Amino acid sequence: MKAQVFNQKHEAVGEVTLPKEIFDASWKADLVHQVVKAQLANRRTPVAHAKGRSEVRGGGRKPYAQKHTGRSRQGSTRSPVWIGGGKAHGPHKDRDYTQKINKKMRVAALRSLLSQKLRDSELQIIDTLELKNLKTKQAAEIRKNFAAKGSMLFIASKESAAFSRAARNLPKVKIALVADLNVYDCAAFKYIVLEQPAVAQMKI
Repeated sequence: MKAQVFNQKHEAVGEVTLPKEIFDASWKADLVHQVVKAQLANRRTPVAHAKGRSEVRGGGRKPYAQKHTGRSRQGSTRSPVWIGGGKAHGPHKDRDYTQKINKKMRVAALRSLLSQKLRDSELQIIDTLELKNLKTKQAAEIRKNFAAKGSMLFIASKESAAFSRAARNLPKVKIALVADLNVYDCAAFKYIVLEQPAVAQMKI
């Protein structure tokens, strides 16, 4: 299948052949949702933590005698029933939120998402992301030429220090290498601008 290639001024300069297995997949909303949820869960770092009775300071001495006081039997002031004691069923930072997603599922979700973006005219091909001058203004013009509004993901074929530095201060813009392409980024950004050499480098 063919797709138009644009220059940085958004002028058509040619065509490129896109792999049909990547850019002509059916839309699978449930699968994309599942993979995005798993990816976000795997990024999650648990920080909520309540100390248990073994983590609270003190409580080494038996507070009072076992018998002859008329009070309940207590072995430590750090028991959860005491003020200042440990939490019995609180959150713990060793909780594991990770979810397993098979490689075939991840690849299928990414192909489905890229195909849908292409069908919705939200994925476009640019001939190069190289800049003549390291200016944020020039990067902003490229973004405006391809989409005046909305967030944008630039997928580069190789590390471009000039474009990365020029575009890093632009709001709602991210530059990613084709090797780092993932479902969450493609779903989180409204528009995708793919550098032409990156098409041949796609291994999904």
